[in-house]
Amino acid sequence: MKEGNILVVDDEKGQRDILKTILANQGYEVLTSTNGIEALRLFKEAPFDVVLTDLKMPGLNGVELLQNILKEKTTASVVIMTAHGTINSAVEAMKLGAFDYLVKPFDIDELLVVVKKAAEKTNLLKENTILREQLEERFALDSIVGKSGVMQDVFRILKKVCASNSTVIIYGESGTGKELIAKAVHYNSQRRNNPFMAVNCAAIPETLLESELFGYEKGAFTGANARKIGLFETANGGTLFLDEIGELPFTLQAKLLRVLQEREIRRLGGKDNIKIYARIIAATNKKLEDEIKRGRFREDLFYRLNVIAVKLPALRDRSEDIPELADHFIKKHTKTLNKKMTRISKDAMALLINYHWPGNVRQLESAIESAILLADDGAEIDANLLPHEVANQVYQTNRVYQTNRIDFGIPDIPHGGISFKELEKELIIKAMEKTGWVIAKAAQLLGMSYKTFQYRLNKFGIKRESETIQKN
Repeated sequence: MKEGNILVVDDEKGQRDILKTILANQGYEVLTSTNGIEALRLFKEAPFDVVLTDLKMPGLNGVELLQNILKEKTTASVVIMTAHGTINSAVEAMKLGAFDYLVKPFDIDELLVVVKKAAEKTNLLKENTILREQLEERFALDSIVGKSGVMQDVFRILKKVCASNSTVIIYGESGTGKELIAKAVHYNSQRRNNPFMAVNCAAIPETLLESELFGYEKGAFTGANARKIGLFETANGGTLFLDEIGELPFTLQAKLLRVLQEREIRRLGGKDNIKIYARIIAATNKKLEDEIKRGRFREDLFYRLNVIAVKLPALRDRSEDIPELADHFIKKHTKTLNKKMTRISKDAMALLINYHWPGNVRQLESAIESAILLADDGAEIDANLLPHEVANQVYQTNRVYQTNRIDFGIPDIPHGGISFKELEKELIIKAMEKTGWVIAKAAQLLGMSYKTFQYRLNKFGIKRESETIQKN
């Protein structure tokens, strides 16, 4: 198994050959170079995990080679080899960005330990780079589902927000994706390479929340056995997301206000103020103006937070996005559940579109995941696989009922009576014809649940062009 790619640079052939043999025996793939100029050319042509270079070489010395390699914005680690008389130069090279240095003649075990650590650091940087790229792709504005007009308005605001450092507050019901939007702002900003930290203000007790945010010094209180760095400091240069800001205890609101005004904090038990450079993004499902009137939220903090307001619509207000969202969740969960790709039947989709989704996008995703889990591998997601509250929704709005009465024009009952069975059957057929034989929509017209309507179809044996209506 290959341990990594190493470039050995030394103008002494004997030294190059020895290093190549030792490292190759450990599983490394080794390439050698006689000078810095050739080494730089090789480095630009192919990636290396570790560059092991002599300090003194003609043309381009080890320090100059290091500086040129660092310009390539690489994850490679550079190790300097030097003689006793030039240790100071090697130390200076580390200040410039070298991973470590070895003093000739060096012990083989020492060489292998340093090279292994250098290769491990490179692999870690590679993984972090890949992860960051995946995060940036995942949270790119273009990858967030939302073609509806209300979501396009949100995206227009976000594009301007990402380019600024202003404080942002995101309003929206539970499950609308407030943290997703906060991450999108972070990963589309200049802060993307720095931490994104999140805390739910409603989930942590007040005493713990203060130490979580501000940190504390050793001995600040009973049990504080060591210094703890808080989230404001941890997120320095990045973004701190304060979810459910409307639940922030009143005493902590004053401290947060000071942070926003002064851009500095003081750890619990500390004496020194610490400058912080984290961007604050807050979110709430409450109307903060009402909380201010009730005396539960500071008005001055509200204006500090409300610099840029982003209002996320409820899913019921963007139902045209449901088909695309459902398709997105199908792709996501067929992969995580290791199932073949599937699709949603027309009737099931009609149910999804017409449901009011009190839990918003989060509830929709849960419904799709559940349906995929219950479905046979690769089978169509049918209405009977949807959660009970979705599959059995009853459409009983006054608007629908009154419209149906006017359109149908129900006559007076004659003295001889009528066949209610035939009347019901006729109504069902008319509803099916009006909706293009889509069961969910026809059920909606008649104010029935999906399953009740389906039962009546089977009961009357209603067919379309000699084909039995498939159970949906």
